[in-house]
Amino acid sequence: MSKKAPWTAPMPDDQFDIMRDIISAPSPVGLESAMTLGVLQPYFKSFMPKSWVMHQHTGNASVVWDTHPGKDDMFSVMIVGHADKIRMQVRKIGNDGKVWINSDSFLPCTLIGHEVTLYSEDPDDPGKYRSLKGGTVEALGAIHFSEMGHRTGDKGIRPTQLYLDLQVHGANKADQIKRLGIKAGDAILLDRPIKRGFSPDTFYGAYLDNGLGCFVTAEVAKLIAATTALKKVRCLFAIASHEEIGRFGSRILAGVYEPDALIAVDVNHDYSAAPNIGDRNMTPLEMGKGFTMSVGAIVSEQLNMRVKKVAAKFKIPMQLDVTGRDTGTDGMAGVLASIDSAATSIGFPTRNMHTISESGHTGDVLAAIHVIKETIVAMDKEKGDLSDTFKTTHPRLDKTKPITHQGFDKIKQVGQE
Repeated sequence: MSKKAPWTAPMPDDQFDIMRDIISAPSPVGLESAMTLGVLQPYFKSFMPKSWVMHQHTGNASVVWDTHPGKDDMFSVMIVGHADKIRMQVRKIGNDGKVWINSDSFLPCTLIGHEVTLYSEDPDDPGKYRSLKGGTVEALGAIHFSEMGHRTGDKGIRPTQLYLDLQVHGANKADQIKRLGIKAGDAILLDRPIKRGFSPDTFYGAYLDNGLGCFVTAEVAKLIAATTALKKVRCLFAIASHEEIGRFGSRILAGVYEPDALIAVDVNHDYSAAPNIGDRNMTPLEMGKGFTMSVGAIVSEQLNMRVKKVAAKFKIPMQLDVTGRDTGTDGMAGVLASIDSAATSIGFPTRNMHTISESGHTGDVLAAIHVIKETIVAMDKEKGDLSDTFKTTHPRLDKTKPITHQGFDKIKQVGQE
């Protein structure tokens, strides 16, 4: 690493452009190949050694780049982001020309007035898709037609009120739309690629969740390819599908490749800036203060320990995220696939998740990239058999060292305050 740590400096424009291209790839749930094959495949080809192999799959558009194909005896680490984006879908075409849609995992009130792109299969050529721009998501029309509860804010917008307005006019409005081949199930995505934000080292736009995790996975792979000839660790750089509807893609990948360790990379929340949740006393994660790492759930303490040591060694800022019984990320892939895998989840605090204006901090993203890379490098340099080491070093709370108040000033703090 350079003397000035990358996460303390602005992200270079060329790297930011790559991040933007990955995040903006049109990859709704079930149609993820625009990101996996359209953006990430050529990017990986630009830097990966000839010995690496890209694996594809029959039932989904997930991909895995393998640093040591066929070396099943090596200790394997899967780093996984997910390519799928939450989307709206066409439900019904009304006689008045309104294209009624669902809101999926969006809050309905956050969608109103936003420009979108609709993706529709060509009815004359199944398997080929077209895109349609120029529409906006609406629900109430003008304020003049709304109920008093909407005007005062006492009443919200129901998912069933949402429709896509294509500005259709004249006779046979529904027929005009149907003749375009628009039909139930067509996917609709918000249209706002990321931009640099007002405050230093920030950015905002749609779909940080989770093109951002895919970007981090790719950047870790690029660093490994450029600097490290791994001898003990086999890396599986995975981009999963179907996370947003139940984390189905990553559990398939875990089941197929059975990684010894798994690191999920996904967005997290800036709880300190989240409105109206002060009484919940959430872990005070905050944008600009480093990557986040999950504790709790099925997270491996041995794997987390290695990440903590690397973060301390390189002074990479870290925040701990309490996750309870479920990480809420692809970090659960191993247990959901019923395989034995030491797992954790690494992320970065973001604001306004699942809106058109998600925002993040480039320093947090760069911190995540470098802590994962350095953790892999450190594991590759460990003495002995990694698999045996993980099996025999589970923490023993029956061998704890008592803490007394007199020694509190000697205890080193880990994570955020």
